[in-house]
Amino acid sequence: MTQAVLEATGITKTYRETGQTLPILQGASLRVEPGEVVAILGVSGSGKSTFLQILGTLDRPDEGTLHIDGEDALAMNDGALSRLRAGKLGFVFQFHHLMPDFSAVENVAFPLLIAGSTRREALRHAHALLEEVGLGERAEHRPNELSGGERQRAALARALCGNPAVVLADEPTGNLDPATSVRLYDQLTGLAERHRQAFVIATHDMELAGRAHRRLRLSQGILEAC
Repeated sequence: MTQAVLEATGITKTYRETGQTLPILQGASLRVEPGEVVAILGVSGSGKSTFLQILGTLDRPDEGTLHIDGEDALAMNDGALSRLRAGKLGFVFQFHHLMPDFSAVENVAFPLLIAGSTRREALRHAHALLEEVGLGERAEHRPNELSGGERQRAALARALCGNPAVVLADEPTGNLDPATSVRLYDQLTGLAERHRQAFVIATHDMELAGRAHRRLRLSQGILEAC
């Protein structure tokens, strides 16, 4: 058996407010292999985003373990977690979060510049990623000059810029029309096959989730195969 790029076991999360206890995750476990695309289904409010935030080390569980590419994420301090996220994880959200005053290629190159790459090397790599997601000819355009699908593809290229072991995508097609959504999912699965990068995608769209290698459903805090 190959080493999992992400392995979460017994993840539990409970929110407490106004004297009430609200269980969000109840012992959720997930193992993801290199190159695997996993879709997590569930209605709004089912805990999908919370689970992805925990997998991405942006939130901590009340109980459970989390290993990313063999490293114990929950045993790390903030500095080590920041380095882990920068080196092992990529993120794509429903809203692209591109910087409006920068071109697509500058947006993609930005994390590499922060990590210490030279501007020339960062832009070279960013151009290559934009070509791979079909945006080579739009590289110099700013976000307001791109369509919704193009902005999400630029966000996908940015998520891939550090060559992460796993990309976490939270409703990445939530603001896209059906045809554009299908094209984005095709690109996700293609990237997984070519680069052996894993994708964990939270979505409520069963048709699009059908393109994943494996589907799980989160309901009432319980994560189960579907």
